[in-house]
Amino acid sequence: MDEFLRIIGFDWQLIHDAVLTGINVFILFFALSYMLFNPARDFLEKRRQKIAGELKEAADDKEAAKELKAEYESKLKEVNKEADAILAEARKKAQIKEADILNEARAEAARIIERANRQMELERKKALDDMKQEIVSIASVMAGKVVAASMDTKVQDSLIDETLKEMGESTWLS
Repeated sequence: MDEFLRIIGFDWQLIHDAVLTGINVFILFFALSYMLFNPARDFLEKRRQKIAGELKEAADDKEAAKELKAEYESKLKEVNKEADAILAEARKKAQIKEADILNEARAEAARIIERANRQMELERKKALDDMKQEIVSIASVMAGKVVAASMDTKVQDSLIDETLKEMGESTWLS
């Protein structure tokens, strides 16, 4: 066995150093674990929690954004409905205004036609009055001629025929 130990080179000093090195490695491992691994684990755990919190916050923000979107879409629909109602009311008012304008125009046209009819009636009456005046003046001229001539009925008939020819037959026909 001594040979075996010599070939490999195990001696008590090497075993003692190996045991002391192993103990030192364990002590160093626990010291490093306490000083490095635990803070690194804590750091990683805090980071994991922070990321989980940010993901939860992002999910909450996304849900809030969906709710806001739905709210804005409903408000937009309401605004569109209100705009349609306003446009319908404006169209209705425009149609009423159009009807009022047409009624006023018809009334004005009726007044103009009535005025023209009255004017025409006045002109017709004036023409009739003028014609009556003309007939009266012709009759007085005729009477003057009859009296001046003191003629018989043949002469009077001829004077009437002559006067009628002067006036024209169209006057008596209309």
